[in-house]
Amino acid sequence: MFKSRRFVISVAAAAGIITIPMLSALALQRTPTVQPDLDLIGGVIGLVERAYVHPVGTDELTKDALKGMLNRLDPHSDYMDEKEFKDMQTDMAGQFGGLGMQISGQGGVPKIVAPIDGTPAARAKLEPGDDIIKVGDTSTQGMSLREVVDMLRGTPGSKVTITILRGKEPPFDVTLTREIIKVASVKSELKPDGIGYVRISQFGNDTSDGFKNALTKLKSDSKDGLKGLVIDLRQDPGGLLTAAVDVAGNLLDGGTVVSIRGRQPDDQRVFSAPSKGDMLPGVPVVVLINGASASASEIVAGALQDRKRGTVMGTQSFGKGSVQTVIPIKGRGAVRLTTALYYTPSGRSIQDDGITPDIVQEAPKDQQIAGGAMLREGALRGAIANPGQLGGAGKPGTAKPKASGAAAGTDKPAASSPPIKADLIGKPEDAQLNAAIAYLGKRADNDKGAVKAQ
Repeated sequence: MFKSRRFVISVAAAAGIITIPMLSALALQRTPTVQPDLDLIGGVIGLVERAYVHPVGTDELTKDALKGMLNRLDPHSDYMDEKEFKDMQTDMAGQFGGLGMQISGQGGVPKIVAPIDGTPAARAKLEPGDDIIKVGDTSTQGMSLREVVDMLRGTPGSKVTITILRGKEPPFDVTLTREIIKVASVKSELKPDGIGYVRISQFGNDTSDGFKNALTKLKSDSKDGLKGLVIDLRQDPGGLLTAAVDVAGNLLDGGTVVSIRGRQPDDQRVFSAPSKGDMLPGVPVVVLINGASASASEIVAGALQDRKRGTVMGTQSFGKGSVQTVIPIKGRGAVRLTTALYYTPSGRSIQDDGITPDIVQEAPKDQQIAGGAMLREGALRGAIANPGQLGGAGKPGTAKPKASGAAAGTDKPAASSPPIKADLIGKPEDAQLNAAIAYLGKRADNDKGAVKAQ
């Protein structure tokens, strides 16, 4: 059964997957002590197949057994059948039919992690933290995430009604029209006073080129007078690790962007920026994050923060810092297994902790999503504990003592207020963005004054 030796290593966000090609593979092999357990599993499957009140096929039972085994390990390990594996690959290509939102299956009811900019979900003003309690007339309670996704997707142009539970409000129905979701992951704009703004909604196949093109255009539009850059990663649930490394690498001259550490030799890797990669040397950078910024977003924010290349502003990020290896099984789907943790350039693991902003800047109450603070990685069932500083006494999966409510390596409270309403992001009234622009404006004025003083 396990014959394929093509592997993909990935860092999975709360929803979605971040993938990169591996140079070599973990071996899938049966240990001598596993045979009695396999006999037990096979015997139970045979018993259910013969005696259960309704007929159940062996394939279905095997799939459920694999899912049950892997789902119990942590929130991100899973078995995908052939259809689920192909759907995952389609998602990563950044074009699919559906509604345009990332969802999490934690807690027994699917929860919206973030709507994707410019999609039916975003236009309907669905919000991070919304629970989807029904699709059509069918309750989602106890459904697998894949079953829910299959119900939400459909023929472009067809309609689907979902029932939303938002905080303490009464449930309400939203009818959406499915469409082909073509995710333009990067948008840019030259703001007043020469401040560049780049919004990355997720890290997909087009993000690397999109970000580089955005920086080139901003330089041109400002006539090489760019005074600062805001990279907006709020409500960005992640995506391709390669895209995250490329984005950070476009603002760094060499050195580490992120490293991964696990049990196997192939899980000890360092990803670096090009030696002369910085496209905006000397231009100050602000990275905006919040509680729905996860995975690849945290890689970029952590890299620019550790390398003193950017000031991180906003609220505490999600805290998704584990690495998954996706192992294709010829004709039978794939296994997604957590195999390592990733670390920022200074050796911080942000698993469970997240990125603590240099400047805490919450959205005003009237711009916050109602319903309380966002669910974070550490609250997910089976989430791996933070192992502590790389090179310390900790190892992946072991807990590090820390003060209650404190972020990694600090005594500062982890700001976890609700994120900004999605339809306000990047708009003139966006208070967090305006704070970032004002900060960069002051930096530019101070730098200009320092030059004059010389």
